[in-house]
Amino acid sequence: MNRRQLLASVTAAAASLAVPARVFAQVNPTARRDAELLAIARRQVARVGPRLWHRDMVAIADFGLHSARQRFHFVDLANNRVQSFHVSHGDGSDPDHDGWLKWYSNLEGSHCTSKGAYMTRSWYVGKFGTSIRLDGLDPTNSNALPRAIVMHQADYARPEHIDRFGRLGRSNGCFAMGPEQFDAALIKLAGGRLLYADSLGLAEDGSRIMPPVAQTELLTRYPPQSTFDRTNPGVY
Repeated sequence: MNRRQLLASVTAAAASLAVPARVFAQVNPTARRDAELLAIARRQVARVGPRLWHRDMVAIADFGLHSARQRFHFVDLANNRVQSFHVSHGDGSDPDHDGWLKWYSNLEGSHCTSKGAYMTRSWYVGKFGTSIRLDGLDPTNSNALPRAIVMHQADYARPEHIDRFGRLGRSNGCFAMGPEQFDAALIKLAGGRLLYADSLGLAEDGSRIMPPVAQTELLTRYPPQSTFDRTNPGVY
């Protein structure tokens, strides 16, 4: 390499170091969102950490987004990486079946999704095959085990369901994922890891989305059109 070539390479390297951070954000538009998800995961691990068996991987379910969006995130705290997938919410949380969660509830029979921190427990084989038991760690989801709120696979949670109907199908309050996506959950969320559910509304570019409906916590009453029959596929 002659002197002219050397100077050109040094100048190019210096220019790359001077590129504003916003340019890199444009190259990777999810960087801002992923940074916020990593921060949320660390805060929740710090809050409930002593009750967890493993703190390297956290799942975050963002029910502030429509069910057609990839709103279930595997947050790898060991390697600062995020992978995003689809997840269903409960039919009691969305009686209009328009893809937006309206209600959270911790009540038996509500068929609602519950917000808060969960710890994954053992696998079991149920109606939808191998599933993951969940232990609610907050007052808002403390009935997860007796309600049989679990993680499982379901055909109505496949991305192809969105192509046909514009939204995912609904669970009875469980965290349902497409079979291929759920395979990742079985590996990444093996017993003793954190799953955190809330309405964050974090879009892919890191901006905040305001749901077009109010999202209410129901602790004393059931939403309209709910059923009190236990049809939950998480029964074990």
